[in-house]
Amino acid sequence: MYGPESRAPRNTVADIIDMKQRGEKIVMLTAYDYPSARLAEEGGVDMILVGDSLGMVVLGYDSTLPVTLDDMLHHTKAVVRGAKKPIVVTDLPFMTYQASVEDAMRNAGRLLQEGGAQAVKLEGGVHMAETVRRLTQVGIPVVGHIGLTPQAINTLSGYKVQGRTPEAAERLLDDAIALQQAGAFAVVLETIPAPLAKLISSRLRIPTVGIGAGAGCDGQVQVWHDLLSYSTTFMPKHMPRHVKQYANAGDLMRSAIEQYATEVRGGEFPTAKESFQMPKEAIEGLQRTRG
Repeated sequence: MYGPESRAPRNTVADIIDMKQRGEKIVMLTAYDYPSARLAEEGGVDMILVGDSLGMVVLGYDSTLPVTLDDMLHHTKAVVRGAKKPIVVTDLPFMTYQASVEDAMRNAGRLLQEGGAQAVKLEGGVHMAETVRRLTQVGIPVVGHIGLTPQAINTLSGYKVQGRTPEAAERLLDDAIALQQAGAFAVVLETIPAPLAKLISSRLRIPTVGIGAGAGCDGQVQVWHDLLSYSTTFMPKHMPRHVKQYANAGDLMRSAIEQYATEVRGGEFPTAKESFQMPKEAIEGLQRTRG
């Protein structure tokens, strides 16, 4: 049903933190437009991430790096219109927060003020702690993101598991603690060993949300297009290990389009059922007067 309707109040930062305290798993899913946000809400997610992953799954880029703040604003507005209960978190795209705290505050502020998001997500640990602190001080809730950080893909030399050595694992634990101390209300742990993610989760008061980080996290996040196998045309031949495809929407949609094309070419669509009519005398009169 479209139009105004009664919905439950939107989840808050406090609600998400309380879920960890109660031992309730947090469900997070990406969404990039109005219909996907509506479906995510109806499916019962607690948080929606408007991820800069839209660069690859929606805009056709080969990484998240080309995504702009205007892109994120555009898609965030649509998601906020579609989902009224889940807390909406939007990614700060590449180079909108790394150069200075002032840049981060200005751009994060726009995502809340213009985009309607309730929080922002940024990548980085210890070195981003001061930025997180300043953002939270002015009333901008922040979700941290450590482990595999896609905006640093060139530095990381590919999409590889992070934190496998004792030194790297210790750095990630330090990163997570620094983000918590700076005021982040949650931390995404991406593509790190499950035992390390479980350890980090046990050391933090704030929730961890895993993607490729095992079941020991306080919640999980997946990408919309991965979860639904929305289209294999831009998916890698070998899906990441952490992905579970719960439906094959891509094949279903492709089959429907193929059937549509076949019926149009064969003259089977549209039929009288899909067409509009007019009085016979009206068309006959037009034919007489206009030849």
